[in-house]
Amino acid sequence: MFMKSLIIAFLFLLMGIRICSGNEFCGITNTAFKNDEKITYIVYYSVIGLYVNAGSATFTANLEKYAGKTVYHVVGSGSSNPSYDWIFKVRDRYESYIDTANLQPQKFMRNIDEGGYKQQESATFNNEKNTATTLKGTIQIPNCTQDVLSSIYYARNIDYNKYKPNDKIPFCMFLDNAVNNLYIKYLGKEQIKTKYGTFNAIKFKPLLVKGTIFEGGEKMTVWVTDDANHVPIRIESPIAVGSVKVDMMGYGNLRHPLSSLVKLR
Repeated sequence: MFMKSLIIAFLFLLMGIRICSGNEFCGITNTAFKNDEKITYIVYYSVIGLYVNAGSATFTANLEKYAGKTVYHVVGSGSSNPSYDWIFKVRDRYESYIDTANLQPQKFMRNIDEGGYKQQESATFNNEKNTATTLKGTIQIPNCTQDVLSSIYYARNIDYNKYKPNDKIPFCMFLDNAVNNLYIKYLGKEQIKTKYGTFNAIKFKPLLVKGTIFEGGEKMTVWVTDDANHVPIRIESPIAVGSVKVDMMGYGNLRHPLSSLVKLR
């Protein structure tokens, strides 16, 4: 069961921060990532203070065509390590097609296999009518609503230099046929040492919805690179049983130099 909690925690962090966009960020221009970017992560789980390598995740972004538009096809996949599959096998895949012109999602898909439980979901967005259509029907959504995966790439383009510590940045995100209104609480900048190396980083806490895994509130902490890429490099959060820590361990084809890296481990 801990493997399911581990992977879900990771996906909630980098793919599922349930957050509601105000008009301030509508039509934001992408300056943080580019075609063929790839970022890999290791997911660590702890019950008694000792973290073990229990899973991994990969995020990719590639230019494609969708419904006549040029889009970023972003994919986030997470899995348990083969040595833990006999306990709880996880193979999850999330996809989003994001309009390159304004970073608004066009289509979202989720295909999960967790301990034999399988589920497939999809949502199609109409940005002109502000609707989201799933197998359960069509509902109205606020302007500039993101999906669970596009929200990561959208948030990477926020100019955090505009904010002071403890400022709250609102977002909207659509998941499970509902819109969630939450925020990111900016905490400032600091230097942090991860499994990969030492970075100058931007620190914030996303507001989480109380559920079976997370306690809710501002319990999760996220660090992203303090450079033009804004790559998530460390996530920490308590969960229902134990805690998780996610570290960036590899990257390729970043849009900008990783100037925030002070030194490798």
